[in-house]
Amino acid sequence: MLLINSLAAYLQPLHPVDAETLGAAGADAIERHLAERADHRPTPLVALTGLAAELGIGALHAKDEGQRLGLGSFKALGGAYAVARLVLEAAGERHGRSFGEAELTSPEVRSVAAGMTFACATDGNHGRSVAQGAALVGARSVIFVHGGVSAARAEAIARFGAEIVRVAGTYDDSVVEAARIAAERGWTVVSDTSWDGYERIPGLVMQGYTAIIREALAQLPAPPTHVFVQAGVGGIAAAIAAHLSLALGAERPVFTVVDPARAACIFESARAGQPIKIGHGEPTVMAMLECYDPSPLAWRVLERSADAFMTVEDEIAVEAMNKLARPVGGDPAVVGGESGVAGLAGLISALRDPQARAALKLDAASRVFVVITEGATDPGRYAELVGLTPAEVAGQAA
Repeated sequence: MLLINSLAAYLQPLHPVDAETLGAAGADAIERHLAERADHRPTPLVALTGLAAELGIGALHAKDEGQRLGLGSFKALGGAYAVARLVLEAAGERHGRSFGEAELTSPEVRSVAAGMTFACATDGNHGRSVAQGAALVGARSVIFVHGGVSAARAEAIARFGAEIVRVAGTYDDSVVEAARIAAERGWTVVSDTSWDGYERIPGLVMQGYTAIIREALAQLPAPPTHVFVQAGVGGIAAAIAAHLSLALGAERPVFTVVDPARAACIFESARAGQPIKIGHGEPTVMAMLECYDPSPLAWRVLERSADAFMTVEDEIAVEAMNKLARPVGGDPAVVGGESGVAGLAGLISALRDPQARAALKLDAASRVFVVITEGATDPGRYAELVGLTPAEVAGQAA
């Protein structure tokens, strides 16, 4: 299902705070942070020439975030970065001077971090990032996971020394519980979703994601004409859409936000013209995107910078995983997790619908960019859906 943003022809300027957070200055800030990370390398941009020909478009490039900072997901850029910024600010308040990224592991900063506890709710990947960030600076982390988070994903978070708290219900229930407990105990919540009076930290998380598109614009042979990016609460889609609008201006690509059909809170917000919470239904295979309450901050950006919103069915996501794992036309194999391929699944779905294809002006000359937001963060589930292990797929690409 596709919905064209009625304001697309008259896109409003971004809110000044959002423009500052997600524009060039924000991308510069995350770039400085990553320059101090010994494990940082820009993630690969994969040219999928064979798949582009199969789909009938001019070019298709995918950013492989499964190789980001050892966490297997784009989320590595958000939570850990926000933790680092908050620790540096706290150290500055304690010592009466500013601290730069290069001082993050200094004794003065670590002594402050040792007294801080960072908490968040997660579907799996954001919690790993917050836990990794806390471990890097010597802080404590407590991560709240709901009933749909697999044991494998919870264990991957715990490996960074995080305390895991199980919460009955959905992701949105775990967000509420994390905020409640953190407020009672004086912990700092590092959430990737916002609420009334809580925007700055989710803004820092989103700022981290601008590294993806800053890198991609430097790697691409030509700017894309179309971009498809998935949404959970909306953070990554908002970060990329905003940065593209600010960096490319009138030359910005047609930007489509993709939701799982079974958890389409951004799509339904677009239909309503305001952020709305939707009911909890049948679980989606795209578990990392199973969110029912959008981030108001992300929505504020997307209503001004997205051209279209769409939903994609679970079976198309599984098909997209398999297309990447079993490439055609000389393309490299790519390990794309069930949530990581949602943007690609949206492209496939749109191209199969003549009305959607026409509305988005997709044709044989289109240059499309997608983000594979995660690899096989649950290897067992990946093997079940693809019929190959992540190692077998990676072996094809080697």
